[in-house]
Amino acid sequence: MEHIKKLAAIRESMAERGIDAYIIPSADPHISEYLPDRFKAIAWTSGFTGSAGTLVITQDFAGLWTDARYFVQGREQLVDTGFELVKLKIQHKAEYVEWLSEKFSKGNTVAFDGNLTSLLLANTIKEKLEPLGICVKGSEDLLDAAWEDRPLLPTDAAYLIHPDTTGQDAASKIAAIRHKMEKLHTQAHIISSLDDLAWTLNIRGNDVPCNPVVLGFLIIELERATLFIDNTKLSAADQAELNAAGVDIKPYDSVHPAVQQLAVEQILIDPKRTCYAVYESIPAHVTVLEDTNPSTFLKAVKNPTEVSFSRETMLKDGVALTRFFKWLEENVSKGQLTEISISDQLRTFRAAQDGFVDISFDTIAGYLEHGALPHYKATPKSDATLKPSGLLLVDSGGQYTSGTTDITRVVSLGNITAEEKEDYTIVLKGLIEGSMAVFPQGTRGYQIDAITRRPIWETLRNYGHGTGHGVGFFLNVHEGPQVLNPSNVDVAIEEGMISSIEPGLYREGSYGIRIENLVLSRMLSHNEFGDFMDFETLTICYIATDLVNTALLDQKHIDWLNQYNDWTYNQLAPLLTEEEAAWLKEKTKAI
Repeated sequence: MEHIKKLAAIRESMAERGIDAYIIPSADPHISEYLPDRFKAIAWTSGFTGSAGTLVITQDFAGLWTDARYFVQGREQLVDTGFELVKLKIQHKAEYVEWLSEKFSKGNTVAFDGNLTSLLLANTIKEKLEPLGICVKGSEDLLDAAWEDRPLLPTDAAYLIHPDTTGQDAASKIAAIRHKMEKLHTQAHIISSLDDLAWTLNIRGNDVPCNPVVLGFLIIELERATLFIDNTKLSAADQAELNAAGVDIKPYDSVHPAVQQLAVEQILIDPKRTCYAVYESIPAHVTVLEDTNPSTFLKAVKNPTEVSFSRETMLKDGVALTRFFKWLEENVSKGQLTEISISDQLRTFRAAQDGFVDISFDTIAGYLEHGALPHYKATPKSDATLKPSGLLLVDSGGQYTSGTTDITRVVSLGNITAEEKEDYTIVLKGLIEGSMAVFPQGTRGYQIDAITRRPIWETLRNYGHGTGHGVGFFLNVHEGPQVLNPSNVDVAIEEGMISSIEPGLYREGSYGIRIENLVLSRMLSHNEFGDFMDFETLTICYIATDLVNTALLDQKHIDWLNQYNDWTYNQLAPLLTEEEAAWLKEKTKAI
């Protein structure tokens, strides 16, 4: 009944303000994927805790629009809340806007909070609804007054990391952004997205769980830059270092007045990653250039220092994972392990490694049918006890001062069926095809996605999530601009990008399979036909072979698997105890 009462309070506010439909996106003023507690509005309103979704509330309907990753979770969490699950046909598309255009007409009012809505989304709403005579209001916060004991903004300390780790200092990164600004004939650029800010200034924090970022805005002009942040977060030494790099520091909440006072002719903002409220603060005489943040492209291509540290990080993570899977195998028969307890133990193994800071996202430890929920997170209510039977999916990652990891493995706990082996082998085949891909320079992510899916499609199977995403360097585990999914995203895979390859198959109510490695895109060859690229696999953790049906693999797939597991053993064995190395040697035996 708690969520029903909240829904009633929102509807009452809507009626008082003449609002017929209210939109609540999953976002904060920085359009983040993962949110500080203060901005977890969807969870507070509806009880849905997934990282992607949108609530739309009218007087006679309340719905959660989300994608296939969350269909089961959404259906379960929305029971008795007053909200209904609406399944998106296309991931990330604002399909509820079309629904609103059909439900309402001239004279009706649709509203949202511009602090939680990207400029791109606001424009989508306005361009669809306003021509129909529907009034769109973009500055309506209906939650704050009703949200008792709403969490405050986080106050954890932030800190600068040394260019010896990042391979580039803040001054040179700002200079690279200014070079792009000059090419675009713009005199100011607002950076709202937290990972772009963190990369540009070599600053890290703890304001968002699992993401080492700090809340702030950055305005770069041609002569100076200004960081808007709670300055109590930074030490005097760090503030002095930023000042020396040409960065002034002002209070976090003074960004809107500062934007209003900009004396420039043209300003660059990223419509996907800038909230509508910031856009509304831009003076009317200033021309707004909407384009992707230059830093988004710059940080996606890792420099040699970042690549070198990332390889070291994979070794640390591989040691932790080897110890975890050995411990799991030795203890599962005792009947005391649960999804939550093994997630905690995996964190403990990672935390023992030098430079560990945090996990890079909430660990997905899905046993049996929970593995079929791509973004499952165990709760005390759902926490399943492991038995020596069935499949266990573990998707996890770590944040280290030397890099970010993301890996998924599926292991057998016993009594595996022929169907499970077949599904596992088909997913593995997809991973191998994607990992072995050779492609011309300029290839887009959707082409790699198709290469990876081809052996899965051939069996008339498919999965409802993307094949991969970019990964940051001691930054967000989900990073753009590249993405490996079916969407026609016009971003090439460039040399130096780190991406995931993670095909899967999910049988609702039974089990799920996903196998994931991180890869580095690299230049392979140049000839009369052009430049060609391939991937270097970075992740170092054995891939289980007891689930493989070799009859379904070609010899090239078997060779790749054997070579990968042999390489994994040779990389990790010197860092393990004799007993651990012997265990891993058995796991990596050629098939």
